Amino acid sequence: MHRLLVLYPKPADPDHFRDYYVNNHLPLVKNWPGLLAWRYTFDVASTNGDSPYFAVFEADFPTATAMAEAQASEHGQRLTADVPNYATGGVVVIHYPVQNSTA
Repeated sequence: MHRLLVLYPKPADPDHFRDYYVNNHLPLVKNWPGLLAWRYTFDVASTNGDSPYFAVFEADFPTATAMAEAQASEHGQRLTADVPNYATGGVVVIHYPVQNSTA
């Protein structure tokens, strides 16, 4: 599995971010091709001091290739183009293969 992680620093207007994200952006995410699962939160805490992030989004894809194809798709481009409508604090996007282990 391959994960896309989006970290959102604090926006200029947190209420607008929350409202737009939930009511406009996340409905677009639901139809992203190749998406296995996704999750998000606004409750980002730090173990030491204030968190540098306001929100976090995770998306799981079967492979890095599937993720790249999803991002390059028309739908993926629409998602990317929508980000400036709410993320006035910027955005950090990283991705990585997920390593599984059992305890």
